[in-house]
Amino acid sequence: MPDWRRAFLPGGSFFFTVVTDGRAQILTDSPARALLGRTIRRCQERWPFEINAIVLLPEHVHAIWTLPRGDAEYAKRWGWLKKEFTKSWLAAGGVEQQQTAGRIRDGRRGVWQPKYWEHMITDEDDFERHFDYIHYNPVKHGHVGCPHEWPWSSFDRWVKRGVYPRNWACWKDDRQIDFSDIESSVGDD
Repeated sequence: MPDWRRAFLPGGSFFFTVVTDGRAQILTDSPARALLGRTIRRCQERWPFEINAIVLLPEHVHAIWTLPRGDAEYAKRWGWLKKEFTKSWLAAGGVEQQQTAGRIRDGRRGVWQPKYWEHMITDEDDFERHFDYIHYNPVKHGHVGCPHEWPWSSFDRWVKRGVYPRNWACWKDDRQIDFSDIESSVGDD
């Protein structure tokens, strides 16, 4: 049985990968996007945190969050987010994946994978590497040729702030960025 250990650093920054159950491609559908956005905002009202970067793909979300000083409870936030999204999603007629007997026994629904990946950001270089990985992800998965073409990402916000040039990491520039170090640890295929 795996030994799931979480990293805790009060006030730290963390990279997350959260995946839908069975990799169901629901997250970029308009109702799911709106519902997830509302749920995230409600969570931030209850337990503040900063979203430094985020990308929403059809079956998973990557994000970097920075928690308030003295707070290391990202697991409480993700648990609440997944639970509240699931309740609202199903109430609105959204579908879930077929559940196993064990999940039914444990009261789990078939909307999100039970676990998620988290990585504690260790320094500025680590932050920048994961920050770039998030914004490059739609290109990596072949959804678009340039990060600025993907509408469900914080990329444009960072272009407006001068962090990225608009055409950063475009396939048409024939540049591919090697993120194998991150990909091997998050299992993002």
